[in-house]
Amino acid sequence: MTRVDHAEVIGSCFSCHNGSTAPGKPPAHIVSSNECDACHSTAYWSPAARVDHTELTGSCVSCHNGSDAPGKPATHIATTDACEACHTTRSWSPVTAVDHAEVIGTCFSCHNGGIATGKPANHIVSSNQCDTCHSTTAWVPAVFDHSDIVSGCITCHNGVVADGKTLDHPSTSDNCDACHSTLAWVPLVRMDHDEAIGSCISCHNNQIAEGQSPNHVPTTTDCAACHTTISWQVSPTNVDHTQIPLAQSQCAVCHEPDRPPAGNAHPRGQDCIQCHVAPPQGDWCSEPVQDRPGLCE
Repeated sequence: MTRVDHAEVIGSCFSCHNGSTAPGKPPAHIVSSNECDACHSTAYWSPAARVDHTELTGSCVSCHNGSDAPGKPATHIATTDACEACHTTRSWSPVTAVDHAEVIGTCFSCHNGGIATGKPANHIVSSNQCDTCHSTTAWVPAVFDHSDIVSGCITCHNGVVADGKTLDHPSTSDNCDACHSTLAWVPLVRMDHDEAIGSCISCHNNQIAEGQSPNHVPTTTDCAACHTTISWQVSPTNVDHTQIPLAQSQCAVCHEPDRPPAGNAHPRGQDCIQCHVAPPQGDWCSEPVQDRPGLCE
């Protein structure tokens, strides 16, 4: 044959262009059906007149690789080469669905408020490691990893966003991590008394924390009258006797060990107030009530 007038050919292209009767698809041809006229014309093979993607049986990237056809641009988010996981053959943009299983970059590389929705204005202060709390299935509910939260606990644990202080919580500041850890509220890992703004007894009541022991000197519940938040140990100069109901009548309940041993002039078994004025109104030895010389020498 000297020529072929394709206008006179009424069969399919492949009935001739099968590699035997006439040249067929070259080895480098993208994977497709044998419907040649879906892309080519009878005038010439190249360039292809159009591409009917319904006739392509290979992956998109076998053609859209940046050589045979445009591929992913330099600004494309990090993904696998499964283009069809997000795009359609009708249009690259807009993306109709995102198969997050094919995304290999960080969430924030896309969810930055530019390419896709990012953190809202009222989001708690955190790092940009979205997947430490959220999943690709849904933003809510979140499973919190406190290691990526960079704000104070109270920004979230305020009783609205997340559980806050309970009604029976001792009076304190809102500096939760002064006593608690991010692993569990209970037990406390430490107690920073500088953050406590209530009375000692609101916590040291033998329920929330250790309170007065059974052999404690009878007093009011004002612990701070004698003790400090640094140590329970009492210094003699630290005692506010006005908070000890027995101080004016039964001093020996506490001061019995301070009396001189039997045999000297000081009487034992006798209440101190019979001779002395109790602090803070007086001083044991400088202001005796009766003229009893030698008792404090």
